[in-house]
Amino acid sequence: MKEMSLQKMLSTIIGELRENGRWGTAHIYQATMNVFTAFNQQRQLPLGKLDAALLKRFEIHLRQRDCSWNTVSTYMKTLRSAYNRAVDYGYTSYIPRLFEHVYTGTKADRKRALDASDMGFLVRGTEEDLSKKVSPSNLQKTKMLFVFMFLVRGLPFVDLAYLHKKDLQGNVLSYRRRKTGRALKVVLSPEAMQLVHLMANKDQDSPYLFSILRSKDGTEAAYHEYQSALRCFNYHLSVLKKNLGMESNLTTYVARHTWATMAYYCEIHPGIISEAMGHSSIHVTETYLKPFHDKRIDEANAKVISFVKNDGISA
Repeated sequence: MKEMSLQKMLSTIIGELRENGRWGTAHIYQATMNVFTAFNQQRQLPLGKLDAALLKRFEIHLRQRDCSWNTVSTYMKTLRSAYNRAVDYGYTSYIPRLFEHVYTGTKADRKRALDASDMGFLVRGTEEDLSKKVSPSNLQKTKMLFVFMFLVRGLPFVDLAYLHKKDLQGNVLSYRRRKTGRALKVVLSPEAMQLVHLMANKDQDSPYLFSILRSKDGTEAAYHEYQSALRCFNYHLSVLKKNLGMESNLTTYVARHTWATMAYYCEIHPGIISEAMGHSSIHVTETYLKPFHDKRIDEANAKVISFVKNDGISA
């Protein structure tokens, strides 16, 4: 059996990902390798020495660095993927349940969605901006794109950035999720169409629907442009939040979580929400909705207690 280090296995996968233009996934593998190598004091780790005790120490190390549980899970799942690939290639022996005692799940441990009143305020404000004949300011454009993402069933920013002009035929937007590859088709509302007409890329030579990227789709340059645009957009959202005096955080994720939450409160089945958002499975959707599902259960419990206290008379 060939001897190989964990870092060498990770490097091999990173090279393959970059060759296939999967820059985002390659970035995750590179970050995982960097963090693990620092944890291992810059030493290469032979795959044969990867064991449950070492993984547990790595998990503790990450938590001591204030990494969230979701970040811990990302690193662990990346290591597990590299380990499984090494087993398939015959570089190391298979150890049953090697990753069983480290965290590889997903925690919905904080609220990311806006309340209906806050989202309604943003939508109404955008409608007022659209009614004006003057060119919108940078912050107004930020608000408009955020509202557009919400109106298009919680469109992720990465999918927004990579939308092509050909993806929009009439008022029907057809695209593939960058993360899952699932094909989605959305009939745009009149409000969403107004935003497209105002915000659409005016460069006739550009294939992109919005002026977020310039480099060719699938290139490393386009990936770096996307990362820069994401940081810039989140910064502008933070400024917008302060200017509007909002207490809830505004980030690109918030539009997506808010749409899912509002759909849930409208009593739309989680399976339909999952399909609408292009999730890989309904379990992902349930993770989005977990905090609000718990809240509704607590509200139901309060109603039951009130009912009993009032001798069976509904409040």
